[in-house]
Order: sequence, then C-alpha cells, then structure tokens
Amino acid sequence: MPALDIATNVFLGRELRRPGLAGRVFRRLDMPRMRAESSAHFEDLKIGIKSVTQTVETLSGGQRQGVAVARAAAFGRDVIIMDEPTAALGVRESGMVIDLIRSIRERGIPVVLISHDMPNLYKVADRIHVHRLGRRAAIVDPKERSMSEVVALMTGAEEPTELERAGGA
Repeated sequence: MPALDIATNVFLGRELRRPGLAGRVFRRLDMPRMRAESSAHFEDLKIGIKSVTQTVETLSGGQRQGVAVARAAAFGRDVIIMDEPTAALGVRESGMVIDLIRSIRERGIPVVLISHDMPNLYKVADRIHVHRLGRRAAIVDPKERSMSEVVALMTGAEEPTELERAGGA
C-alpha cells in the first residue's frame, strides 16, 4: 500500500489495537507500539529507513523490498518464500536484498528463493533446485557445480548426475 506509512504496511492485516475499551470497542490502533516494533524489525535486519512514519511511495525500490522483507521476517515463523525479490532492482539495491536474506537465515528462518539471477543465488543458496520444462531436473549443491553448469542443466545442455536427479545432492 504505497500511500500508507511503513509501520502500517508492516502490520497490514495484523494491526495492533490499543488496550482497553479504545481497542476492543472503538477498534483504535496502537500506532506508537506498531511504529516501535517496526523500527525494531528494521534495526534488527539493518534496513536503512529514516522513519517508519514516511509513506512507502517515497522509498527506493530496494527500500520497498526491505519493507516487504521486514514484514515477512516479522511474521514468518516456519519459512519465507521470495519470488524474484531482486527483479527490477539496481546492483546496490539487489545487494541490500541479498544482505536481508542472509539476516533472515541467520535468525534461523529458512528462505526459499525463486530466482533467475544466478550470481545472487550463488551468494545465498545452500542448495539449488533446477527446474526445466515445469519439472524438477536436479537438486544441486552450489559448492560442487559452477553457475555455467547449473545453467546447462536448466537449458538441457547437460544431464544431471544420478544423485542430483534423485535429489540427494
């Protein structure tokens, strides 16, 4: 919601209500608490935002992705799935998103990253599921296969090993 402030976006659909009658009956939001918790999430993930009261539409592309990542990290408990999080971002902003993914992993939350950006994928991946023509072609350990080999698996120029095909990489 670009016209809303950052804290409201982080808590969208999970808004905190004021204690007592104001929250229960009049459904008043606890904006100071939402802002404080949002700020804490941004500090924890080292996302550079001036103020959680500014609107999302005033942010750069990387900062907007940072808001989405902070929201996912704040409420994601079991796994966070990201589909092309660096698409349409510049090099600096993409680097910021990759750093955020590392921060989330360090907190013990698994991240599933769907991406065609092989250099960024190799920076954060523990394993790579290669898909070709709508089916899983292989599961690859990025420490054992180069980027060009993984691309060859994706395009069909190279066949996976038995172990990679079975998913035991």
